Amino acid sequence: MPMEAKRNVARIAHLTSAHPALDVRIFHKECRSLARAGYDVIAIGNHECNEIVDGVRFRGLGRSRNRIQRMTVKQLRMCREAFRAAADVYHIHDPDLLAVGILLRAARKRVIYDIHEDLPRTILSSKEYLPKPVRKPLMWIVERAEKAAAQYMSGLITATPGLADRFRTIHSNTVVVSNFVIVDEFAPSTHLDWKKRLSAVTYYGGISEQRGIREMLAAMDLLPRALGAKLELGGWFYEKALQDDLEARPQWRHVNWHGELNRTDVVSVLSRVRVGLLVLHPDKAYVASQPTKLFEYMAAGIPVVASDFPLWRNIIQNAGCGLLVDPFDTHSIAAAIERLMTNDSEAQAMGMRGRKVVEERFNWTNEEQTLLSFYSSLLSQRAVLENKSPRVVTPDCKA
Repeated sequence: MPMEAKRNVARIAHLTSAHPALDVRIFHKECRSLARAGYDVIAIGNHECNEIVDGVRFRGLGRSRNRIQRMTVKQLRMCREAFRAAADVYHIHDPDLLAVGILLRAARKRVIYDIHEDLPRTILSSKEYLPKPVRKPLMWIVERAEKAAAQYMSGLITATPGLADRFRTIHSNTVVVSNFVIVDEFAPSTHLDWKKRLSAVTYYGGISEQRGIREMLAAMDLLPRALGAKLELGGWFYEKALQDDLEARPQWRHVNWHGELNRTDVVSVLSRVRVGLLVLHPDKAYVASQPTKLFEYMAAGIPVVASDFPLWRNIIQNAGCGLLVDPFDTHSIAAAIERLMTNDSEAQAMGMRGRKVVEERFNWTNEEQTLLSFYSSLLSQRAVLENKSPRVVTPDCKA
């Protein structure tokens, strides 16, 4: 339906200043699901231009040059564009934008706060740029500030049950929309000849010491040379100094470095490798997480080697889709990789079992219904939607 022809539909504005424009959770899952359901969806954030993609209208504000610019100038522009959008519901994805959310609530707007991760705990585990002496005090301040702001939102969406448990004590209108996979993105391993796969394992996403990069490289160095195994590594380093240090080490010879991967690249890599790695350290933020990568490995039909956390153990052992290891024990990691790379029938069977569980349970189709029901409930609080036509944003991207 042409955008000009839409009438009497609820308008939804998704706001992010920190995530990429085509973020998997925000765009590929939530925005596209809402657009397919008939909502008028606007995404305001880091897109480079104004355009319509899969029924979602982007209001591109360009990328932030640095954190200071994102927290000041970008915040003001986000706030201005949010009010210009005149949406029925605003869906914010970053703690940075809670101040914007409070202003919108003061103007009697409906605002959803989407909590992707346990922010206070990530301050201890993932914010390497912060001096260590300030991390615990800052965590205490951030946790209380986030909760204080969140209680004024119209509703909360969390990415994991653990996060929901934290926030239900302050807001009764809290639901879990897990970051499970869009199954159709990934071809099951039965469509491919397993023996033609590379002698390779993979990890992609954010790269840091806490996410196990040093242990992954050390484990690769312990593998028998006859395997000729490679680590297909993609994503981004949180600290450039860490990347420089690792690239200068002999262990880096085991790496095929891809840089940041788009969705097509991720699917391509997963179709060629034999094992997915997820050996995060046992920080509080990670132990209670449900990493998207875990379910993407399973959807692609490859076995996983993962940290032996209780939540992950429950998923992986019940599915029979991989091996659990001590993330600090590089010999254990190497042994698990070698076992899966030298036993094709076992590895492929694990991959097939993981794919089956994703198809039945850990998929976006189920989560989409929760998201749409949450929106329906929130919007039903208004008897009649305003009769207004959407503001048309003219695409201005260069071909």
